[in-house]
Amino acid sequence: MFHLLRYALIFIVCGVLPARAQTQMNMLEHDAKPYYFGITLAANQSYFKLEHSPAFLADDSIMVAEPLKTMGFNLGLLANARLSEHFDLRFNPQLIFASKNLYYRETYPKPQDTDKKIESILLSFPLQIKFKSDRIGNMRVYTIAGLKYDYDLASNARLRRAEDLVKIKKSDYGYEAGAGFEFYFESFIFAPEFKISNGFGNVHVKDPNLRYSNVVEKLQSRMIVFSIHLEG
Repeated sequence: MFHLLRYALIFIVCGVLPARAQTQMNMLEHDAKPYYFGITLAANQSYFKLEHSPAFLADDSIMVAEPLKTMGFNLGLLANARLSEHFDLRFNPQLIFASKNLYYRETYPKPQDTDKKIESILLSFPLQIKFKSDRIGNMRVYTIAGLKYDYDLASNARLRRAEDLVKIKKSDYGYEAGAGFEFYFESFIFAPEFKISNGFGNVHVKDPNLRYSNVVEKLQSRMIVFSIHLEG
């Protein structure tokens, strides 16, 4: 038995440990940096959480009003400040191109299906706390949670047009939560990330004179985002 234990120890010391030593640890000095920067490329799926108004039940010309999910993309910058060994503060401003469309089924003046396109160009300012694991070789897992403020450059809240308009507010605020991986290369970090980005507020500008808007009580933004961060 003692001979077997001795051979097992020799195998571990002479076999496993040298194999681990052969793994090159990239960017070891990066963990001690007080701050660093990066860029963000992302794809999003956005839609509205819709709540019908009392007028919807009384209206006999619009039978269905539902949100549609559509795809868009994000471009952003990233600034990361080290708070402790496992916690960072992250600021990730982005320019978001999104479209949150609404579907209506009408019976008057004639039966038809109508899609209302509500396009947005958002300036988003999220501030997040990042919790990161210990490094596993050249990889690390992390989670994020934080708050955001969005400003819609394409908002139609002040437009006065025909009765087919659905008005949206310029400003919104909400929360973000997600998780990702960091892969350490020799000169940069490749970080894929998945998160949800939801609004707290009601962005619908109610107007009883607009037939498509009149049947909607509340619209809250919802977004699912897949991001690629390139960090240095």
